[in-house]
Amino acid sequence: MTDSQHRNAVAATPVGARRAADVVTPDLLARLTRDVPGTGRTACHAPLTGERLAELPESAPEDVTAAYERARAAHHAWAARPARERAAVLLRFHDLVLRRQAEVLDLIQLETGKARLHAHEEVLAVCLAARHYGRKAPGYLAPKRRQGAVPGLTRTRELRQPRGVIGMISPWNYPFELSVGDALPAFAAGNAVLMKPDTETALTALWARDVLIEAGLPADVWQIVIGEGPVIGASVVDHGDYLSFTGSSATGRQVAQRAAARLVGCSLELGGKNPMIVLPDADLDKAAAGAVRACFSSAGQLCISIERLYVHASVADAFLERFVARTRAMRLGASLAYGADMGSLVSENQLRIVTRHVEEAVAKGATVLAGGQARPDIGPLFYEPTILDGVEPPMAVCTEETFGPVVSVYRFFDPDEAVTMANATPYGLNSSVWSGSARTARAVAARLRTGTVNINEGYASAYGSVQAPMGGMGESGIGRRHGSEGILKYTEAQTVAEQRLLPMAPSFGMSDEQYAALMSRSLRALKAFRFR
Repeated sequence: MTDSQHRNAVAATPVGARRAADVVTPDLLARLTRDVPGTGRTACHAPLTGERLAELPESAPEDVTAAYERARAAHHAWAARPARERAAVLLRFHDLVLRRQAEVLDLIQLETGKARLHAHEEVLAVCLAARHYGRKAPGYLAPKRRQGAVPGLTRTRELRQPRGVIGMISPWNYPFELSVGDALPAFAAGNAVLMKPDTETALTALWARDVLIEAGLPADVWQIVIGEGPVIGASVVDHGDYLSFTGSSATGRQVAQRAAARLVGCSLELGGKNPMIVLPDADLDKAAAGAVRACFSSAGQLCISIERLYVHASVADAFLERFVARTRAMRLGASLAYGADMGSLVSENQLRIVTRHVEEAVAKGATVLAGGQARPDIGPLFYEPTILDGVEPPMAVCTEETFGPVVSVYRFFDPDEAVTMANATPYGLNSSVWSGSARTARAVAARLRTGTVNINEGYASAYGSVQAPMGGMGESGIGRRHGSEGILKYTEAQTVAEQRLLPMAPSFGMSDEQYAALMSRSLRALKAFRFR
């Protein structure tokens, strides 16, 4: 298929009748930004058209300090509420989001440029988290009985105390899920949150705060500051009782170092160069459709999207025929409506990275099987979904995170080779295995060094399983979101041990030697009776 035919196959959806000004009205902007501190002004822009979307307050370091003080003052009353009462706020928020999802879908699209279906993924993810912690948080946080030092004489309980004020820095690519989605368990655990969203996607986070306040969260418990990372990022990190960061590995290291200097914990979800493995017994039609979703959702601007595709040599041609055809048939669009298969990149910087990776690979011998071109006819930051073959080191696209709609295809001859190639990266966030045999797929999955592995799906199955932990290995970060780890990280464990009847010391005139002998016999007996 020629380039011109391909460009016709990737059709533009016309811009909908609803404009940015119809969504971001003066009344909405005033309501969302009323509590944002700062006398400066900054602006956010719409990637779909390049137009200025809104003017926002800009916070200074002293504004961050004052916001932390407000959050800390509000934290104590919030933490004193019963866990079930806090969790009920999340359940009301769940219902409000579903009822008013059209509002936030418009904002997500306007701020990120992604297709509406991919924006809806964020609504699904947030509601899953809200429901999970709304139901499970009281159990996760409830006091737990533990075996005491001396059975029958020592009564021990493990309590969970909120850390205080959580400092959060959230990214631009999933501005709803990676802002409020990460904050919900922190609130359920009794913490306050001070958040710095990306300036270009702050409206979505502000909308989430507004709705969560409507659901019953005290306003001061969630503080939002707006400003560039080099200006206020250090202040966010330097005052938090715990830090939650999602972004690049390079910035994550800086956050970790500053947190460590203060002996403060942190959770970091960082970069990825995620692999997908197609084994010879895979259903190739399903694998090809899954690869389209895994590689090109949100224009590839997803930490867990697939950038490396390993296909068994015996089925590579048949798989690629299906995958290339599906990719070329994708519809690019700039409408605030369902129908487009892929939207825009978010910024000129992302467009430059994608263009550089593809052009350098082609110059060094790689072949473009689909895509490979910017699409300014649709919008200023659109780029076609792109498949590259023949990628080898030292091409940047081979090892660096592209974070765009570009995937490189590699062939392998046995599963051991595929696992070795998939693991040959400092990253370890997400991976995908496709096979007709669940046993074979599980065996391969267990050998992959990634925090999540999806079998016969790209990323959504593991991420959507919110009772299970999600996070990265290696340079993809530390800590986990979701499940018990996703809420307990926002707490301090406290052990309360009550001694009864006899002290943990010699008594009744017993000598030290007699006490030591008694305790030694007791230890042997406890081991024989299988006490822990």
